[in-house]
Amino acid sequence: MNVEQARFNMIEQQIRPWDVFDGGVLELLAAVRREDFVPAAYRHLAFADLRVPLKSGAQAVALGQVMLEPRVEARLLQDAGVAKHERVLEIGAGSGFMAALLGHRAQRVLTLEIDPELAQTARANLQRAGALNVEVRQADGASADLSGDGPFDVIVLSGSVAQVPQRLLALLKTGGRLIGIAGQEPVMRMSLTQRTGEDTWAETQPWDCDAPRLQGFSEPARFHF
Repeated sequence: MNVEQARFNMIEQQIRPWDVFDGGVLELLAAVRREDFVPAAYRHLAFADLRVPLKSGAQAVALGQVMLEPRVEARLLQDAGVAKHERVLEIGAGSGFMAALLGHRAQRVLTLEIDPELAQTARANLQRAGALNVEVRQADGASADLSGDGPFDVIVLSGSVAQVPQRLLALLKTGGRLIGIAGQEPVMRMSLTQRTGEDTWAETQPWDCDAPRLQGFSEPARFHF
């Protein structure tokens, strides 16, 4: 496989058609080696338009332990609009690829991963990539005490939730925003929520997208007759 041609094709054939036009994002996707964050067994899928398992076996996919499609990662990165002075929290480190991208655009990134093995893998991948401003922490993003780490300018959910968690919104600075995919199959949308005041938020849902669930976050109660 011609890696650089495959990377070029990923950007031009998958990512640009998904309304990713930010030149800085496109340059970053060309520079950060996605293949270095993909497990060796799946490296041939590094630039494919699909979710890449982060562990062997069907259980990883069932648990949502995957890298999201490149076009989804790129669109989330673009719409988050991270600036160099900002502090970012990511929920769902996975292999560390999104954290590496965020690290290039932010002042500092804290990324949480509930699975100990994946947290270790992400840490090693980011260290090899020279992402010195990214910290990987093994923790459950749904319940971890982050009061000593916030407030954050940006929170990125690298997976879906049934509804945007209020406890995470409370970690935003005024003017800060949370971006992630919310809803129930078959209808999910990218949700961008900005904190506009002490107890006020503004939400937009500009595009449809589905993604595996982040582990640990609650589902709405189902009604039974």
